Amino acid sequence: MRGGWAQAWRTLLAVGVGVAAEALAGWLLRRRREGSAVREALFFPSRATCVEALLAEEGGGPSPGPCACPLPHQESPLSRLLTHLLAARRSLDLCVFAFSNPQLRRALLLLHRRRVHIRVVTDADYMALRGSQIGILRKAGIQVRHDQETGYMHNKFVIIDKKVLITGSLNWTTQAIQNNRENVIIIDDKKIVDVFLAEFEKIWEDFNPTNYTFFTN
Repeated sequence: MRGGWAQAWRTLLAVGVGVAAEALAGWLLRRRREGSAVREALFFPSRATCVEALLAEEGGGPSPGPCACPLPHQESPLSRLLTHLLAARRSLDLCVFAFSNPQLRRALLLLHRRRVHIRVVTDADYMALRGSQIGILRKAGIQVRHDQETGYMHNKFVIIDKKVLITGSLNWTTQAIQNNRENVIIIDDKKIVDVFLAEFEKIWEDFNPTNYTFFTN
């Protein structure tokens, strides 16, 4: 890295402030893009660990101290997934087939209270099953849309702040998290994120309630 900075400084002296500043800015931008790509693969099942510290309310008074639960207080695939989700600052767009995990529901409600704009697309059949967290999200004021098709809405991906994509085989269920062989990849490649964002917007509009057909001729 030192060699790179030295090269940039020599360029600044050699070709003049205006041109060199532009070249330096371009070089720094390229370095930033190369070095800041968020790439992580998570593999499930996840061992059960305590995630209470991640899901604690901000500004809720003095900390009661370490959680006394018997679960291990260490990192796990679930805690890493929660960490990425809770990094959202402006928006979170979620496409998920099945959603019954209470920790992930708590994460979305926490983001909602932080005024992160959340949109959820899910499958009509599975949102009605016992244990689904979708009704709780709706009652909290989070926007939810679902399919009205014969096929399943089987996507599983999240877009955070329109910059970071989380996708893979994982359904947001405790069964999938604790028992199934599943995978999730986190990436901020702009071209890939933009493709998924465009697909989310298309699905969101396709599932607009004004387009629902309740009666057929």
